[in-house]
Amino acid sequence: MEMDKSINVLGETLELCGEDPVTGFYRDGKCNTCDDDIGSHTVCIQASQQFLEYSRFRGNDLSTPQPGFNFKGVQPGDSWCLCAIRWLEAVENNMAPKVYLQRTHVKALKVVPIELLKKYAADLN
Repeated sequence: MEMDKSINVLGETLELCGEDPVTGFYRDGKCNTCDDDIGSHTVCIQASQQFLEYSRFRGNDLSTPQPGFNFKGVQPGDSWCLCAIRWLEAVENNMAPKVYLQRTHVKALKVVPIELLKKYAADLN
């Protein structure tokens, strides 16, 4: 599993997404990816209660703790590397959380247009 270069959607060095809980395909706190990351866990979100409930309803329960996997669950306000297609689906259903562009991997652009990411940016001045 060779990791793709750690570049964000702005063409800069990919920044840390979240360490509490630890996120990312590699569980390194960043939305790093590789060819083996079928889900493309590349969009760094700011979790909202609305989104977490939506995600649970869609079969991806991110908020329930899983002690056996040392996972405390994602809570509102936490940062999390989300699959690009799941985020796009949330947009289409008016449930999309904010995203951090500096923490979102450039590979997300294969699924999501930059203009759409910017519309939901939490870190765009």
